[in-house]
Amino acid sequence: MSNIAIAGLGWLGIPLARTLQNLGHHVKGTTTSTDKQQKLKHNGIDTYTVEVGEDGIAGNITGFLKDVEVLIILIPPGLRKNTGHNHALRMLQLLKAVEKASVEKVILISSTGVYDDNQGHVDDTVAPQPQTIKAKQLVEVEQLFRNSAKIETTVIRFGGLFGGSRNPIKYLSGRSDLRNGSAPVNLIHRDDCINIILAVIYKKAYGEIFNAVHPEHPEKMAYYTKKAAEMGLKPPQYSSEAEEEIYKKVDSVKLEKLLGYIFQVDL
Repeated sequence: MSNIAIAGLGWLGIPLARTLQNLGHHVKGTTTSTDKQQKLKHNGIDTYTVEVGEDGIAGNITGFLKDVEVLIILIPPGLRKNTGHNHALRMLQLLKAVEKASVEKVILISSTGVYDDNQGHVDDTVAPQPQTIKAKQLVEVEQLFRNSAKIETTVIRFGGLFGGSRNPIKYLSGRSDLRNGSAPVNLIHRDDCINIILAVIYKKAYGEIFNAVHPEHPEKMAYYTKKAAEMGLKPPQYSSEAEEEIYKKVDSVKLEKLLGYIFQVDL
């Protein structure tokens, strides 16, 4: 079985690590919190405290990457929080460390946020046309890793994430004057995220770019109104909008074609 490392043990990284361990792999992971590191180690996950910054990496990155065959990067860009940091510079520091180690295969988790809304209906054969700072940095990170001569990288662009304690309707419930009620949802459940990562590993599908979004795209207003009713929550209210509005709808042609992947969890 492989030695697999996960940079970023969080909402997705922890259950992914446990799944890989149950399949017989040796798994390492990182967190930025010493307290969290101790808890994860206590629960049987070989965890390192590592923090990737723009000017370097704090922590035992060498030990974390030692003897690793596949590295899965789940470090959130943190660009929504307006921290002012440069995510691409941080990931360049990580790339330098990866290239010095023996790692040959990387799975880089990115986002469908690389596509601009004005691109309309896109799939994973369509090149992103990023317009925002966040989108441009995400694309820059993808290109950094894919252009490396020392590693082979597959990029997985996840849509909106849900599952476990995370459900978008919890944040939308009761809100009013929301925009884009006619826009399609582009969502994926955590279980499908994990299974798609496993499919890349077991099919050895490296050097690829995959969009990972559930193929069903109900309109936001109808979908979240229904979800609110199912959970006994107050539905969100959407404002009216212009009929000529262009909405982003993200699909994948490669998941089924190259991985034979069929989504497991309904919206």
